[in-house]
Amino acid sequence: MQAMYTADVKVKGGRNGSLESSDGALKHNLSMPKELGGPGGDGTNPEQLFAAGYGACYESALANVARKEGVKLDNVTVHSQVMIGKDDSDGGFKLAVKLNVDMPGIDRAQAEDLAKKAHDFCPYSKATRGNIDVELNVV
Repeated sequence: MQAMYTADVKVKGGRNGSLESSDGALKHNLSMPKELGGPGGDGTNPEQLFAAGYGACYESALANVARKEGVKLDNVTVHSQVMIGKDDSDGGFKLAVKLNVDMPGIDRAQAEDLAKKAHDFCPYSKATRGNIDVELNVV
């Protein structure tokens, strides 16, 4: 692969630290959620960041597929959820994703077809395929 863009982010202190992108556009404190035994707080966490990135990338892939097929999409919403839980196979943790996609004005069969094609096209979907469970729902 020839890189067209490289995201550059430094993280200090892990889940209870901070992060900053090289261009300064992304700068956040990190807080481990109470559900994972952390203090909670006003910081974000890796799962929220992954959900945001995946949702944005998937919606862009959906727009690309729809444009190629001559379908006009308006007011699309991707509700991306990233879950973390115990991995019984090794005692560690693993992720799962739900992508709930709303395409107002598109009939269900066409929406499901577009959603699947976008899932095939999306770089995040490609990166996770076969590695984590991804549930794709058209709502």
